[in-house]
Amino acid sequence: MGKHRSRLQIIKCILSVIGDNHDVRKTRIMYEAYLSYTLLSRYLGDVIDSGMVSCDDGINYKLTPKGVTFLTRYDEYKKSRTNVEKNLNHAEKQKSILDEMCPDS
Repeated sequence: MGKHRSRLQIIKCILSVIGDNHDVRKTRIMYEAYLSYTLLSRYLGDVIDSGMVSCDDGINYKLTPKGVTFLTRYDEYKKSRTNVEKNLNHAEKQKSILDEMCPDS
C-alpha cells in the first residue's frame, strides 16, 4: 500500500472485505485488508465491540446494518473530502498566480 493508513481507512477496508463476502474468516480479512495478525485482531475487536461486525460462531464474521451504514457514510465523507481538496488546490493555484503578478519589495 505504501502510505500509512488512518484508523478510519483500516476500518473501512476490514468492513469492505467482510461486506463483499459473506461469512468471512480472519485469514481472508487479514490478507485482503493488508493487515498483520496483531493489527487485525485489534481492529476486529474494535468493530465487533462497536456493533459493526458480528461473529456468531467464533469463526465467521458478518457485517451488521451498522457496518453497512458506516461504509455508506465513509463513501460520502471521502467524496466530500475529495471535493474540498480539489477546491483548496484550485484556490492555491489562484493565489500563486496573484503572487506572481505582484512585484517583490
